[in-house]
Amino acid sequence: MGCGWLGKPLAVSLIQQGHKIKGSTTSESKLSGFREIGIVPFIINLDDLKENISAFLDSEILIVALPSKNIDGFKNLLSPIEKSPIKKVIFISSTSVYGNSNEMVTEESDTLPSALTTIEMLFKNSVRFDTTIIRFAGLFGYTRKPGNFFSKGRKIPNPEGFVNMIYQDDCIRLIEKVIEKKAWNQIFNGCADTHPTRREFYTKTTLDIGIELPVFEDVAGIKKKIISNKKSKELLNFKYQYGDLLQLNYGNV
Repeated sequence: MGCGWLGKPLAVSLIQQGHKIKGSTTSESKLSGFREIGIVPFIINLDDLKENISAFLDSEILIVALPSKNIDGFKNLLSPIEKSPIKKVIFISSTSVYGNSNEMVTEESDTLPSALTTIEMLFKNSVRFDTTIIRFAGLFGYTRKPGNFFSKGRKIPNPEGFVNMIYQDDCIRLIEKVIEKKAWNQIFNGCADTHPTRREFYTKTTLDIGIELPVFEDVAGIKKKIISNKKSKELLNFKYQYGDLLQLNYGNV
């Protein structure tokens, strides 16, 4: 559910492994392109969930990769999921649910009250299916080049804070590893191994793509956080292919 920047290449990877994949979009113009690459396409709009989606949900595993924070929309989605054959759900979340604490952040760390944490709980509390939540750090790769994250003239705050990022290919492989290992009713952080400062990271990423160096803004008293990926490596035996953020060429990835 949600064949966008992450969902579409994930679908392609799963199809290449022999799985039958259904994919949702809100745009009719994308349907033919989905069919061409082997995705069985559906139009589903979480913000206006009036259509019958039972055919879409006639599956074994549902991967929810929607950027929406519409709590009511997700509440409306739960009922048809619970009535469907689906017994396993992977919900794609974000490490933004954690606050800055100047400490290493694990899956057991406290989360901030937010729409996203509320939506996580909606899925976790259902007794009709098992849910694994993957909280990804900042997403990059292919069309998302970190050197372009801050437009010209926009200052980058907290330059001595740490970067928590993950490359698209590692996101896809981590989702696939959860399925392979049948790691249900878990929470995993997905994040690269290294955590350079924002100054180091964004200086390198802009140099790699050949644009003007960023301007940093020092603000006193801002807390930092480092996302731990230890659980994913230990429980899933997962190795991050793009784990060292300062060894990548951001003009090529």
